[in-house]
Order: sequence, then C-alpha cells, then structure tokens
Amino acid sequence: MWTHYEPVHAVTYFHPRARAAFEAVGLRGFWRGYFAGRAAPLGPAEPAPVIAAFFSFAPHTVARALPAVWRLATPQEALRARLTGAVQALAELTYQLPESHLVEAAELLEAAAAEAEPAGRVLGAANAALPRGEYPLARLWQAATTLREQRGDGHVAALVAADLDPVETLAWRAAVGMSPLNLLGRGWTEEQWAAARTRLAGRGWLTPDGEPTEQGLARFEAIEDATDAAAARPWRTLGPERTERLRELLEPIALAGHTVIPEGNPIGLPALRS
Repeated sequence: MWTHYEPVHAVTYFHPRARAAFEAVGLRGFWRGYFAGRAAPLGPAEPAPVIAAFFSFAPHTVARALPAVWRLATPQEALRARLTGAVQALAELTYQLPESHLVEAAELLEAAAAEAEPAGRVLGAANAALPRGEYPLARLWQAATTLREQRGDGHVAALVAADLDPVETLAWRAAVGMSPLNLLGRGWTEEQWAAARTRLAGRGWLTPDGEPTEQGLARFEAIEDATDAAAARPWRTLGPERTERLRELLEPIALAGHTVIPEGNPIGLPALRS
C-alpha cells in the first residue's frame, strides 16, 4: 500500500506546480519549500525537533533553513501553499479520472488514515490534526501525507531500536543500490560518510570494501519488517476487501505520479508493481 499512496504525497516534492505554489508565498528554492512545507504541521519549529523528526538530515542543513523560513512565510501560509500545489499537481495528473473515482479513493484513504495510531508518531500525529480538506484531491493528498508520515515515524523508531544513526542509515542505503548522488543533499560530509561506512563494517554489516554482508541484509530486512508491522493497523482495520479496492483506485493515480517522480528518487520509492 505504501507504494500506492506515497506517489500521491510525493508530487509535493517533484511537480513544478508544487514548487510554484511555495515560490508564490516567498519560499524560493527547493529546500526552503521542503523544510517549511514538511515542518509546518509542527508550527514555527526551531531546528532541534525537526532534526530529530526528519532523522536523515545533517543538523547544519536543517539549521540553514529553520527558523529562517518563518520570516518568509508563516507555518499557516506554508501549509496552504503545500496543499494548493499538491492539489494543482494531482488535478493535472488525474484529469482523466471521473470525480466518483477520486471521491471513493479519498474516502477510503481517509478511513485508513483515521486508524493510524498517533502515539509516538510526531509527524503523523501533526498531519492527522490538520483540518480536513474541502475537495476530494485535497482530502486524498492529506490522508496520503498522514499515512506516509506515520509510517516514516515508525521507520525511524525501528532504525533507532537497531542503533543505526542517520548517516549510517544513508551509507547502508547507498551500499545496497540507492544512488549516493540523491542523498548528498542531506548535508553529511564525505568524512562523515566514510566514518559511517567504517562503523558499519565494524558491526559486520559491510565488508571492508563496502559491500553488504548477509548479516547486514538480514538485519536491515528486520528493520523493514518492523516498519511494516508498525504501519499495519490502518490496513487491518480497513480489512482486505476495502484495502484491495483502495489499491485498485490508487493505482492509476500512483502511476500518474510516477511520471514526475524520478526513477532514482531520494525517497527510495520503487517503480509501481501491479
């Protein structure tokens, strides 16, 4: 289900209409829009809680954007911009789908998001507390965003439980095939990357020449399993029939989203499999 609702959310990062909406409120440049839009549900946050919640960014990268972006746009302005841009992007991508399709998808995705456990899920809970959108695409995007942030909170918890720090996590993902070029924007230095690879090798996750070991692959698979387990409640509650129906409804929307999401994207979102 993640591969079907994540593309709905991800248009906010990759579609030009989403970028234009942020620029219209003074948030020029990708990272200003990214940090303001994603952090805005937390209010006018200082760097520390965002560093913790976003997990994978070097502290100085976050501090370069926050709290300075709040002098350009308030959190409420950033929230309106991100929703406006996302809805405009989705409208462009889904114009061929009947409104009844979008309404049903929004209702089912909202039903799933309503079952997401907020306890311990800072970003998921903050997004779940936002006002309900007026139109189907706004409701669809907000529900997708709540679910992906709730899932991300659980993934961070699994990484912390496995004693992986942010740069170790990125170094591991690069070792198993994600392009390092897509991760360098998170602000870690080459010295920090090298030290992380050394620590992973010392723990038996990587060979001395940087290749993943069977132990490392098994340990990270356990983290992915824990992430899935922590994100399963909405789908258990929705039930297999309604979950399958939602998957069918989301598929053409997700496929449309992939037309603007790069294949080697920094989210690690794979190509959609039917």
